[in-house]
Amino acid sequence: MSRSERLLTLIQVLRRHRRPVSGRALAAETGISLRTLYRDIATLQAQGADIEGEPGLGYVLRPGFMLPPLMFSEDEIEALVLGSRWVAQRADDRLGDAARNALAKIAAVLPDDLRQGLDANALLVGPGQAIAGGSIDLAAVRRAIRAERKLAIAYRGPEGAETRRVIWPFALGFFDQVRMVVAWCELRQGFRHFRTDRIVELATIEARYPRRRQSLLKEWRESQGIASRD
Repeated sequence: MSRSERLLTLIQVLRRHRRPVSGRALAAETGISLRTLYRDIATLQAQGADIEGEPGLGYVLRPGFMLPPLMFSEDEIEALVLGSRWVAQRADDRLGDAARNALAKIAAVLPDDLRQGLDANALLVGPGQAIAGGSIDLAAVRRAIRAERKLAIAYRGPEGAETRRVIWPFALGFFDQVRMVVAWCELRQGFRHFRTDRIVELATIEARYPRRRQSLLKEWRESQGIASRD
């Protein structure tokens, strides 16, 4: 493994951990000696990576450090292309346009050999069944999630009965045939899943909901038996 590949691997490993990781654990995961690990961390810190910690206490990478896209491996490029193609075909129009734009920006800075591989990528997304997306603006839902804003909705149940709810949206799920808003429902005083095709009206409330989105997501994961990421 070249030095640049080694540094990239170390950055990727640090990004996967949200809490401090011991030097020995990092060295084992990256397959290098502890002495080399300390030297590589010092190199990355000198290049601007905000890595906090010290021997015996562990290390954590703070957000904000970016490596140039030309450091992507061929597998990573294929994953980006495949994911972007899926989003372009299966997500809403605005996200689809964003996926195509992101891929174009990546292509613009790749070396010629990798750009040719991106253009000739053979991983395809097959056609799927039509998605029951409904008429609401999913961009408005995503903005509410990012800003931790409440939503006032009119929701039609499977039997056709309509109720009005105030919800705290914190996630949006894209499934094969439906899209789902995951939220805390003030009416039901619990977590609920709302199919977007059954939301007939939607309005953003300026007031923020009283809990943080990450806290709600963590609690929901626990309630669903979904393991959280390290």
